[in-house]
Amino acid sequence: MTTMPAPVVQWVVFHRPGPAWQPGVDFREQPGVREHVAHYRTLHGQGKLALGGPFLLPDAGGLMVATPDITQAELEAFAAADPAVQAGLLTFEVRPWYVAMRRPGGGA
Repeated sequence: MTTMPAPVVQWVVFHRPGPAWQPGVDFREQPGVREHVAHYRTLHGQGKLALGGPFLLPDAGGLMVATPDITQAELEAFAAADPAVQAGLLTFEVRPWYVAMRRPGGGA
């Protein structure tokens, strides 16, 4: 009988368009999106971001999945410091995600 890995909780940042978002403009062309990407690359470079990217629906925002190595408070502070959030391009919400299924050694 195969033993399943123990479930873990990871934190997920959901981004949605903010008041400065330009509806109908591709996410890659939104003013400030490059700074947003650079901001999250910092977290990724620290080994604290497992997955991230935009939804492939117009004006839908995106999400970032943190590794278990980051606390909720640390992730919320990081998300609030995002230049795109501070400029009103994006809003964010941090939610806990109960990871019930994963491959052994597969991380997220």
